[in-house]
Amino acid sequence: MQQNILSVHSEIGELKRLLVHSPDKGLGKVIPSKAQDWLFEDIVHLKSIRENEYDYYTKLLLYFLDPEKMKPGMAFIDDPKNDRAFYKPGRPHFHASEKVLELEWLLASILNDVDIKNQLIAAVAAIEGCSYQLQEDLKKYTPAKLASTFLSGVDSQNELLFPPIPNFIFTRDIGIVIKDHLVLNKPAKLARKREALFAKYLFHYHPLFKNSASNIIELSQKDPIALLNEKESEEKVTLEGGDIMMISPQHVIIGVSERTSMSAAIQLTEILFSKALVDKISIVKIPKKRDYMHIDTIFTQVKKDTWVILGNFSKEGLQDKEKNQVSQYFKSTQKESVTIWKFERAKQNSPTIINDLEQLLDEISKEDFGCKNGAQFIYSGNNEFPYNAREQWTDSCNLLALKEGVVLGYDRNDKTVEAFKNKGFEVVHVKELLIDFEKGNKSPSTIQNTIILMPSAELSRARGGFHCMSMPIERKAI
Repeated sequence: MQQNILSVHSEIGELKRLLVHSPDKGLGKVIPSKAQDWLFEDIVHLKSIRENEYDYYTKLLLYFLDPEKMKPGMAFIDDPKNDRAFYKPGRPHFHASEKVLELEWLLASILNDVDIKNQLIAAVAAIEGCSYQLQEDLKKYTPAKLASTFLSGVDSQNELLFPPIPNFIFTRDIGIVIKDHLVLNKPAKLARKREALFAKYLFHYHPLFKNSASNIIELSQKDPIALLNEKESEEKVTLEGGDIMMISPQHVIIGVSERTSMSAAIQLTEILFSKALVDKISIVKIPKKRDYMHIDTIFTQVKKDTWVILGNFSKEGLQDKEKNQVSQYFKSTQKESVTIWKFERAKQNSPTIINDLEQLLDEISKEDFGCKNGAQFIYSGNNEFPYNAREQWTDSCNLLALKEGVVLGYDRNDKTVEAFKNKGFEVVHVKELLIDFEKGNKSPSTIQNTIILMPSAELSRARGGFHCMSMPIERKAI
């Protein structure tokens, strides 16, 4: 009998399996007037974002998680003769990795079931207001083609049938694994409603997760939204994965942000404690601003004792704000702070108030990971104005750990990279690293204390880094 494959106990344990989604045709259909409605900051060039950027991410993940898929020569070429078939679900040469799991491929698999296929067609048609005739036409699609159309909105003739869901590349936000449980998220924005629908069906019906069904957690709206007044409706239950960190085996951090409500944070806290999944939960409330969509845009973990963080929310940063003449000029930076409550399961009614983000992270390094000297911090933009804000905007703090001390980040954040160097980290560009892997000069198992730089001119337009573009479902215990 297949075991429950869900197993995440930290943010930095060696990554063994994750969910991703490569940029699809829908990204090439986004127009400037709709970009922000679809939660993008700008339009992107589809060919570049695929071939010059995201494909390198796929290759790197395969080298670390599923190296048998990387045939000789794959590090050097982009398979142009097969029209990138290695990266495209439904093509004969698609990598079909069961470690680097492509969501479109998984979706196509469950669409082989006619009942599920018809249910999803009806649900998508209802969400998007499709005609009856279009529903009937979609029933004639193959599972692979229907999965592609569901995600991109594009049919076989490259015509747009309904809006794309370009944010599906940010797989972190559809669900989060806490130990052997999965929390299905509740997106705050209408543009992500279809993503939540597909996630629910995938986790409930795909064979890969058949032994995980009893461990799925879904939040509920306790009060009917339709009956609430405008002020009360702010308590709508919304939750996205970028605001949840399974930080250590007994500690979860939940962010309250532009995308995750306090109602959701409280409800999830109650559920996790009732199931005895963790002993500690820290709720971190950050400003409700586009600059800081989720908590993972202002800090992520690199090692047991090392964190990358936006200095604005450090102890020194909060003190300097009031006296800094430059920040006085930019009024939007004023009165920005974090509020942190740390709850313990044994005494839920008396949380500890923590003064600043650095204090919380320092306590985690000491108490959860046994680091006697506490935490050290790598600051966005090396804590230099205006680079700290500029580079946070392009996801300097949104890093994905492949294992402890080995993280992925964008190549455009020069000052942050400088800060990593100052802390003794090696800096390597993914293109060079892949060639070293191919030649046998290096291997994923031997790399330590390294930030791997990824091309990012187009990817960064979408406002999400590699932490956002990953949903870990299995990590090795530290």
